[in-house]
Amino acid sequence: MLSLARSFRGLGRTSTNLSQTFNLRAPNTRRFLCQSPFDTPRAQDDLDVVIVGGGPSGLAAAIKLKKLAQAEGKDLRVCVVEKAAELGRHTLSGACIEPRALTELIPDWKEKGAPLNIKATEDQFLFLTQKYSIPLPVPGTLHNEGNYVVSLSNFVRWLGTQAEELGVEVYTGIAASEVLQDESGSVIGIATNDVGIGKDGKPTENFQRGMELRARLTLFAEGCRGHLTKRLIKKFNLREGSDPQTYGIGIKELWEVDPKKHQPGKIVHTVGWPVPSDVYGGSFLYHFENNQVAVGFVVALDYKNPYLNPYQEFQKYKTHPAIRSLFEGGNCIGYGARAISEGGLQSIPKLIFPGGALIGDTAGFLNVPKIKGTHTAMKSGILAAEAAWDSLKAETDKPILLENYPQKFRSSWLYEELHEVRNIRPYFHYGLYAGMALSGLDHYILRGKAPWTLHTQHEDHESYIPASQAKKPDYPKPDGKLTFDLLTNLSRSFTNHNEDQPAHLTLKDPTVPTRVNLPLYDGPESRFCPAGVYEYVADEKGGQKTTNQRLQLHSLQNMRHQRPQY
Repeated sequence: MLSLARSFRGLGRTSTNLSQTFNLRAPNTRRFLCQSPFDTPRAQDDLDVVIVGGGPSGLAAAIKLKKLAQAEGKDLRVCVVEKAAELGRHTLSGACIEPRALTELIPDWKEKGAPLNIKATEDQFLFLTQKYSIPLPVPGTLHNEGNYVVSLSNFVRWLGTQAEELGVEVYTGIAASEVLQDESGSVIGIATNDVGIGKDGKPTENFQRGMELRARLTLFAEGCRGHLTKRLIKKFNLREGSDPQTYGIGIKELWEVDPKKHQPGKIVHTVGWPVPSDVYGGSFLYHFENNQVAVGFVVALDYKNPYLNPYQEFQKYKTHPAIRSLFEGGNCIGYGARAISEGGLQSIPKLIFPGGALIGDTAGFLNVPKIKGTHTAMKSGILAAEAAWDSLKAETDKPILLENYPQKFRSSWLYEELHEVRNIRPYFHYGLYAGMALSGLDHYILRGKAPWTLHTQHEDHESYIPASQAKKPDYPKPDGKLTFDLLTNLSRSFTNHNEDQPAHLTLKDPTVPTRVNLPLYDGPESRFCPAGVYEYVADEKGGQKTTNQRLQLHSLQNMRHQRPQY
């Protein structure tokens, strides 16, 4: 794996010449005296395809493109840019993988040593009350026969190896920070971020400009709420005709459990307690190899009560009699969290724009009822690659418009799968019990062919009720054995950031927290973040604390940019 970080002094490593990594050329601009290092023209490299994001969708697209090119004896430069220091480092999931897309992409994946070692052996679906667990029939969407319980980080690293063996250029350790566009507005690639910038926003002695990676086609595979994707959606009005995207937060721990309690391949899902019936949420338990169990809790972010704390709900869930016994005598060894796109088919935006396309979870291809998105993300990457190949063969330098990518999607099993479950998540807007009844009717009786399609009309944050109308939940004090305070779990997340760098988070309107969020909703930022980044603290005037409060963004050490590798 090539790491761009090794080519930049700003990350504290020995500097090397960028031309050793890329076929660089000077930008087509006249030389001029720069008043600021930020005005220095960036070096450029020309490729055929740039893929932003080295997750399942991005790597699947890269592999498929190289295979198609090699099948016709063509040379194609494909580059994957990944912000994590190594592939898989920012990958967090359950994970139980359905190998359908993998088999299409790499039919001999078993012979090539794909790290799919534990077959799913048993499924359980439980409805939890405060004291009891009630077994329910396992919905068809949660049947995992033929699937595998895996470390998604290991799987992504393996995919990266397959891509590199085909000649894909995989560059890790640097982020795409800007979308490049020509005079017509077409996307012509991306720029990587400048490095060696201090916390004050000024260049340090290690400053080095980013570079421009230009291509006829740029695929964006950033994952949920990618920052470049958000700009593209706004620039090209990609949300026109689709529902607002809705989100959930998934929080996970990795445990080593008593070998006597470990059942490799066993999968358990629950609904109900501890979240109220008007909150869409539930848990998963996956038994890996080596006596390890992944346990997690997902909470949809359209909950009404601003006092609800997703992290605390997860800790509370582990105290249930049916759950705690598995972890008693065990050891928690990892922690992580991530956002997921829950809107489903109705919330998928337009996928294409001049010079580029959206693939994977950045577009929202997650199958929510299955709680699976790896196979759907990979399939979207495969479809985009197939759509791109005919256009890439043409001898032209013009940006490509993948008009047949949406067509391929609509005629694929991916569309069929998402269409079949399109109403399941919206049914739960009516509450847990109505949602279960309606989704059962849709799934078992109508077989996903209901003559209606439900829609989401609002953004998640619009669901909040005023704090004055809400009741504060009761959360148990952490015991340090089964349940943990947030800082203890953050120490298990392997987060590591240079303190002398600009903040990753900025407020568009710094008055909103104290003008709206605090007086109306009692500062929900301090509760909804599973990394403890936001905190309301006493404001100071003249060095003295006052009775007023302000929102403080804590150190990047708390942020989930570095996720555990499991």
